[in-house]
Amino acid sequence: MAEPTPVALRRLSLTHFRNYDGLTLDFAARMIAFVGENGAGKTNLLEAISLLSAGRGLRRAPLPELCQRGCEDFAISAIVDGPFGETRLGTGFATGDGSRKVRIDGEEARSSEALLDYLRVLWLLPAMDGLFTGPAGDRRRFLDRLVLAVDPGHGRRVADFEKALRSRNRLLEEGASAAYLDAIEAQVAMIGVAVSLARRETVDLLARRLAEQAALDLPFPQAEVTLEGPFEETAASLAASDLEDRYRLMLGQARYRDRAAGRTLDGPHRSDLAVLHVAKAMPAGMASTGEQKALLIGLVLAHAELTASVSGMTPVLLLDEIAAHLDPNRRKALFERLERLGLQVFMTGTDPLLFDHLPDASQVFTVAESRIVG
Repeated sequence: MAEPTPVALRRLSLTHFRNYDGLTLDFAARMIAFVGENGAGKTNLLEAISLLSAGRGLRRAPLPELCQRGCEDFAISAIVDGPFGETRLGTGFATGDGSRKVRIDGEEARSSEALLDYLRVLWLLPAMDGLFTGPAGDRRRFLDRLVLAVDPGHGRRVADFEKALRSRNRLLEEGASAAYLDAIEAQVAMIGVAVSLARRETVDLLARRLAEQAALDLPFPQAEVTLEGPFEETAASLAASDLEDRYRLMLGQARYRDRAAGRTLDGPHRSDLAVLHVAKAMPAGMASTGEQKALLIGLVLAHAELTASVSGMTPVLLLDEIAAHLDPNRRKALFERLERLGLQVFMTGTDPLLFDHLPDASQVFTVAESRIVG
């Protein structure tokens, strides 16, 4: 199998984005750290990079909130080396547009999904520390981001499924005829099965990567991942065509119950990503806070490797406040593993000493009061 094409940001420019009036940074390294006090704007730089890929970025913030205070627009542009050589990517928003615009080498793209041909961005944030103990919806969104990195059509698939579910719920509430419900339930079943199969394929591939990762003797506990829920139990024993028929039948039989509940109670929108701490044979949610963080790091590293293998290009990885939660040995092991994976990695931290073990060729930027100093 051919080696994945290395992808790296070479320049990032911001205009009226968050706390930055205007900023341009040039990158010449694979490992890059932004260091500064809390509130200086480090995570805003990661968020800008995350918006150079499909979706709503790492904070999922409404577009007007991304504009610098007092402004009604923002722009992000970058020069990226990747599978098509040097490419200029850009995105932005102006009040009144309704949605953000995306440009690739100066040409307007139809949607942010087009960016996935040039750049795949993955991230790990402090807000994800409660992933294993939080609601199933958070884990589904996390899983769908994992799937999107290896299957660019998944974002549209999930959006279409959610839209079809809303339509069915509205028709149930309005007491629509059986013919209308038959039609929308056929759509829900078709798209819902496609969503489930895409998730299941990614989880299976990720599980194999995690098992292979265990042989590397990294100082992170091994995780085992599975897709769980009543719908997934049904799906496990049926072919895709039969599953679509079964789901359509389930929806038809559940109309009175779902109308009373005000929502659709069966389907892949109720599935959950289950994560197991293999060495202790316990659900990740029952592990210590430190173990949960280590499990999550191992999972993200395995997914980064999977993304490179499936997409044919290395992803860009964003790690917000990652080093502060690790002891020196684990920090060093993490940096060494990232270097071997050949990814471009952007990290943040409040203390420059946290990045002492970065390779010599790394770049460390000091962020203070919405600007780069030093």
